[in-house]
Amino acid sequence: MVRLRNDEIEASIHPLGAELQSLRNMATGMEYMWSGDPAFWGKHSPVLFPIVGTLRDNLYRHRGTTYRLPRHGFARERVFAIDRADDTEAVFTLEDDEATRMVYPFRFLLQMRYSLEGNRMSVSYLVLNTGDDDLYFSLGAHPAFAVPLDGTLRYDDHRLRFSQPETLGRWKLKDGLLTEEEETFLQGSDTVPLSRELFAKDAVVLKGVRSTHVTLEGVGSPHGLRFSLKGWPHLGLWAAPGADFVCIEPWQGHADPVGFEGDLGMKPGIVRCRPGEDWERSWQVEVY
Repeated sequence: MVRLRNDEIEASIHPLGAELQSLRNMATGMEYMWSGDPAFWGKHSPVLFPIVGTLRDNLYRHRGTTYRLPRHGFARERVFAIDRADDTEAVFTLEDDEATRMVYPFRFLLQMRYSLEGNRMSVSYLVLNTGDDDLYFSLGAHPAFAVPLDGTLRYDDHRLRFSQPETLGRWKLKDGLLTEEEETFLQGSDTVPLSRELFAKDAVVLKGVRSTHVTLEGVGSPHGLRFSLKGWPHLGLWAAPGADFVCIEPWQGHADPVGFEGDLGMKPGIVRCRPGEDWERSWQVEVY
């Protein structure tokens, strides 16, 4: 376990999946991350790579060959190398190997960087095409934040508040795949009240969010967090049934549409990196 710490916050990251498992306020001792209780969902903040969501039949095609990948890809189940770690920053790296190339025939380097500054943690992702052919991938974050944040509130006492009013539809899912159906979600509002029922039909999938950040807050509570969304075209919100967390998931890419039959390079939301090119995104969370 790699632990980062400054005067205000402390973070713990496990090399398996380079997964953030704890984010605490040093003054109050408050834990902002989900516990990872396997009775509900045994993860904390997995990285989604080289796909986000579900492939049709868990299969994809590339240059006439069919490959199998599980939901959200394989990076979350791989041990990352620790390139560097000091008091307030750590860098983890995953590279292709014989095992990855059996299911994903691309050469790549995925680097994740965690850094602390004041009450803010930044998480950045760098994908580098180290091969001679085009690299196709999607990438997403999946941090699960504890709800309620303290013992004085219930789950339903919390809300997500966007940085500006949004008019957004929720894209319906069928067996984990995106349908063409969209249902009304926000109409000129900046607030999403949290409830168990919100996730009864799987994740909330949103496209075209204009806000630069979203705040998780408890009604009447001084505690919360502010999450940056800048630069990510898709957003997922999710919680396992009955679990005390909410995931705020910035994505580049999403599940296959129902009926999708194209090659990986035609998949909606896919990133194409030419040989030697790289791609970078980040998110930040400020806790209080």
